[in-house]
Amino acid sequence: MKTDNTVRKSDRVVALPSATLAEQAYALVKQAIFDFELMPGDRFSEAELSQATGVSRTPLRQALQQLQREGFVQVFPKSGWQVAPLDFDVFDQLYDLRVLLECHAAQRLCQIEERPQLRALADVWLVPPAERNMDPDDVRRLDESFHNELVRASGNAEMARVHQEITERIRIVRRLDFTKRPRIALTYEEHARILRALTRRRAEEATRLLAAHIEQSKLEVRHITLDMMYRARQR
Repeated sequence: MKTDNTVRKSDRVVALPSATLAEQAYALVKQAIFDFELMPGDRFSEAELSQATGVSRTPLRQALQQLQREGFVQVFPKSGWQVAPLDFDVFDQLYDLRVLLECHAAQRLCQIEERPQLRALADVWLVPPAERNMDPDDVRRLDESFHNELVRASGNAEMARVHQEITERIRIVRRLDFTKRPRIALTYEEHARILRALTRRRAEEATRLLAAHIEQSKLEVRHITLDMMYRARQR
């Protein structure tokens, strides 16, 4: 078992933050899934993964159980673990549900009198190009916050809870939308247009922009995911 905070992955060394062994194992395995080093549908045993990562079985099992709760891996009694297959039919359904929830939230936001959340979101997204955050991980988190906050601001706690669950289930593909700089720039522009429509209480325009924004993201992440999986298989 490694005793420092670095782990070798393929031909590179990845530094991990100081944390418990289970947290380190969680970060490492999740990144391997995100990088398609562990491919969707791959089966593996705890012993194999323990040897590959240098993490002992107990913290590794804790990490895998957390990843299972988040939907990234599946466990099969007596036959080991599997990276959850990517089911694009399910992703399409989840994206469609996102459209329904967020468009309904946008309509409600155009009716609510006090909307301080819109001002806070404008401070993030209505900025000059030179002030935009272009870090893919930061933008992914900011993007999730943007869409989650729109739903929360509508005032329906149950709708916000369901929307958060959808966010977590599609994260494995949605995060890829921010791996290319043009998509980051377009996200800023589209979010800005949505916020301006909401601020002016133009419900029809806001829902149209929001639906188109989510649909385009769905198409982009499908294309990027399939391309990354193809490239990973060629390695």
